[in-house]
Amino acid sequence: MNCRLGCGACCIAPSISSVIPGMPNGKAAGERCVQLSDDNLCLIFGSPERPAVCCDFEASLDVCGHSNEEALWLITNLESQTS
Repeated sequence: MNCRLGCGACCIAPSISSVIPGMPNGKAAGERCVQLSDDNLCLIFGSPERPAVCCDFEASLDVCGHSNEEALWLITNLESQTS
């Protein structure tokens, strides 16, 4: 499955402990990444500064669902179950 452009759920819902440009301590679950544009696109996509955890993420139906809203719900739920 390909990412839905403009979704951004994976840049909002999960916590990320890796350094992100502009977020040296990573980000908390539910916190919007500073590298996420107003159109919910990654501003550092393809850049060597992009964290490995972000590069390694692969969209799948069980994580991303059928809509942006479902993706946000699914990833938030997974985050709460694994924190």
